[in-house]
Amino acid sequence: MCMLCIFCSFFHQFRKNKLKNCAESDSDADESKQEDGGLVLRQTLAVVVVRFLRTVVNGRLLRVCLRTLRILSRDKKVLAPLVTDGALLTLAKLAGLTTSDTSEEDEPEKEAMKVLCNVVYNSSIAQEKFIFTKLKQLGVKLTSEEHQCVQCVQIDPKHNRRVNILKRFVSRLQTGGVSLLTAALERCLEVQWKDQYEGSLDPAAPPISLDASQQIIEILKILFNITHSSHRKVPSEDDAALYRHLVAILRLCLMRKSVLTTDADDHTVNLLSALPLQCLDVLLMVPLEQNSEQCEGRRLNMDCVHALLMFMERRLESGDKIKEKLTPILNLLTESCRAHRETRHYIRKHILPPLRDVTHRPEEGCTVKSRLIRLMTHLDTDVKHCAAELIFVLCKENVRRFVKYTGYGNAAGLLATRGLLGGQGFRTSSPDAHYSSDSDSDTEEYRQVKDRINPVTGRVEAEMPDPMEGMSEEEKEEEAKRLIMLFNKLSRDNIIQPMGVNAEGKLVPMSGLRGNPLIEETLSESESDEDAGEGTNR
Repeated sequence: MCMLCIFCSFFHQFRKNKLKNCAESDSDADESKQEDGGLVLRQTLAVVVVRFLRTVVNGRLLRVCLRTLRILSRDKKVLAPLVTDGALLTLAKLAGLTTSDTSEEDEPEKEAMKVLCNVVYNSSIAQEKFIFTKLKQLGVKLTSEEHQCVQCVQIDPKHNRRVNILKRFVSRLQTGGVSLLTAALERCLEVQWKDQYEGSLDPAAPPISLDASQQIIEILKILFNITHSSHRKVPSEDDAALYRHLVAILRLCLMRKSVLTTDADDHTVNLLSALPLQCLDVLLMVPLEQNSEQCEGRRLNMDCVHALLMFMERRLESGDKIKEKLTPILNLLTESCRAHRETRHYIRKHILPPLRDVTHRPEEGCTVKSRLIRLMTHLDTDVKHCAAELIFVLCKENVRRFVKYTGYGNAAGLLATRGLLGGQGFRTSSPDAHYSSDSDSDTEEYRQVKDRINPVTGRVEAEMPDPMEGMSEEEKEEEAKRLIMLFNKLSRDNIIQPMGVNAEGKLVPMSGLRGNPLIEETLSESESDEDAGEGTNR
């Protein structure tokens, strides 16, 4: 009871000081003294509350204590009493993390979990202690329980809470965490290994249950948060082996059906896009089977690449949350095509077949190519860039080939971004890209109408009457001068801004091209013509 009196005394003093802080102080020195005194009081209150919680505290008093710690844990200066081994263990017990009890989570446990999340989020010391001591034990218990809960009907809230606390530690959970969670994922899928990176699933096994699918999804989310920064890094030999092992398991995630197939596939694709590119070759390192998809010229198993293509098609057809749902798979396919020649050959065969019918615009129709080309003019910059980038890579980043398949109007956005509006025939923007020098063979149907294709629209246009038919050369020249004068007037009134292509192939205002002799001559002629026209009007 004495401890309760001390706690109440500090708590009332804390509230009294908080009210005093609202009043104005006479000087900066007073403010500094009040701040120092308040900090000491808050730290002392945290110590007293933690000690009080180690006694038998229940009911409303327990909730008040935990809410007090939740408020105090938001202040990094007060965390010292909360990051000790004793305090962390006390909070973990109150949060239900040290027991295997499967009863429903009550309010005190929720409050204790909130305090723990605040402490771990704000303190690197707490992160280190949890991850390398208690958390690892908790994670081992989690993987064991996940293996046991595969046959459960309902999702145990205890499992979800443990997964949530794991998410709070991802900033510190590196290679050890990847290994731990990969093992958990392997257990949930019940993987049987035939070779180092060749796994299989029991074909007679029933589909993955709802609760196991949920566990898989949560693990995939955590793994993505841990590994997303490793995409552009060159992994060490040990890390590369670990990532390849993970990719082999992810391949099975894509190939096996579960209750939550769509959500699981979403997170699988997200995780694959976060892993180092050189480790994705495992997707193709599977022996061919009787009905396997193959790459022409090389006997490589393309079943996983085909599954990714089908996933992209489903996303294109749904049209729901395009940016969130479609851009990850577009980025994954783009980077895979840039890094792996066989993958690019296979995907190009399905998305960009040889041109035959050029009577319609490239964006018209319901094919995968037409859907992607329509996205190249999407309002969202990220969406249109991802769609254009994939087709550009499938064209080996060749401008002429890119315009041939999409039309200059659709291609202009990416070309402007890349500085390729000048029409450079071939430029590789990524040092990781290695393209062969083979030419793009035209079909007989395309060669017959090639000279009649409008490069802007990408199709054969119906012949239009010549608007200058019957005009003399002098009349044509006068009409051209009149148009130049109208454009200059619109430009001076800031209604339009004339643009040109500089030496780097990028769009810049015409005023920035005055160093170009051809532009200088054109501008001077237009200005003199305009002055002459104004003089005549007077």
